[in-house]
Amino acid sequence: MTTATPELLTVPEVMARLKLGRSTVYDLIRSRRLTSITIGRSRRIPADAVRDFISHEIKEAA
Repeated sequence: MTTATPELLTVPEVMARLKLGRSTVYDLIRSRRLTSITIGRSRRIPADAVRDFISHEIKEAA
C-alpha cells in the first residue's frame, strides 16, 4: 500500500515540510514566491508549488 501525497496542502502542512514559521510561509505567498489558491476562506498550496519552490531555491543557491 502506498501513501498518496495530497494535491493541496494547508499552511501548517507547508510549514512542517519547509521547517518554516507561519509568517514566513505567508510572506512567501504574499511575495508570490510560493503559489497558493483560496477556496472559500481557506488558503491551499499545491504540492507541486512547494516542490517548485524548493527546486528554485536550490538552483539559486548553486
